Amino acid sequence: MNNILKIAGLCAMIGLSGSLHASVAYVSNEKDNSLSVIDMDSLEVVDTIPVGQRPRGILLSKDYTKLYICASDDDTVQVLDLATRKIVDTLPSGEDPEQFALHPNNKHLYIANEDDAIVTVVDVTNKDVLAQVEVGVEPEGMAVSPDGKWAVNTSETSSMLHWIDTETFEIKKNIVVGQRPRHVEFSRDSKIAWASAEIGGTVHVIDVDSLEEIKKLEFSIRGVNQDRVQPVGIELTSDGRYAFVALGPSNHVAVVDARTYEVLDYLLVGSRVWQLDLNQDESLLLTTNGVSGDVSVIDVADLKVTKSIKVGRYPWGVVIAP
Repeated sequence: MNNILKIAGLCAMIGLSGSLHASVAYVSNEKDNSLSVIDMDSLEVVDTIPVGQRPRGILLSKDYTKLYICASDDDTVQVLDLATRKIVDTLPSGEDPEQFALHPNNKHLYIANEDDAIVTVVDVTNKDVLAQVEVGVEPEGMAVSPDGKWAVNTSETSSMLHWIDTETFEIKKNIVVGQRPRHVEFSRDSKIAWASAEIGGTVHVIDVDSLEEIKKLEFSIRGVNQDRVQPVGIELTSDGRYAFVALGPSNHVAVVDARTYEVLDYLLVGSRVWQLDLNQDESLLLTTNGVSGDVSVIDVADLKVTKSIKVGRYPWGVVIAP
């Protein structure tokens, strides 16, 4: 009997250990000054973490030990320790940080300062400001190529993509795109960049070698007014098969063939879909839906929305930690 109890206890401990290390998603709630934590096994909210004012962009460190948070109204970037789920540090960010991107070296953080028309580059290891790069009016989106060569900023009012050399911190080229560009996403091989233009209603596909546009995507959803089709977040599968595009107040996610650029389907999600993230094995895609205050779960194999998870007010960003 004692052996049975020991085995049962060991199994319980193993089960508990597994649950403690289960994959979780972090969602920034813009109006609640909080993060919702979603267990990716149960697809339920298991924790709520208070953070700074108006959290928007969030991203994981490359070693998955920290979460960086743009606390926009506090004019700072907060550092959350994932082991303790406590804020352990802040980084100089410039005014009104909204989105940012981390270099593959896990040290250089590129931060878009919307009010100052500047991109601030911070070394997260010693909190030194390495550079402040003047860009267009209302910079928002930020991306760094997986090979580390390029940082790209989108300026909303200037309708441009600013290509910053990560060695010199100098702008090498400005590319005009549709009105109010919001987000940039690189393919895993760093050869293609996808940029959304919210008010333009378009996504622009850029060849990185030539820094020239090779495709402009437009979207049309039956029964939805065209002015509500506003591309924002983009997520690419690692095999190059799909691009998922959040289409804002149209309440749909576009599924695009990433090789042919054909729009394959539109998936109905919550109200004002904003950002997206894939889990580690890319079986699930989460979307943040600001107005409805929830996260939609999309089964990638079936291209079906399977669940809605209620979170805080105005969910903005989402990242999934393995």
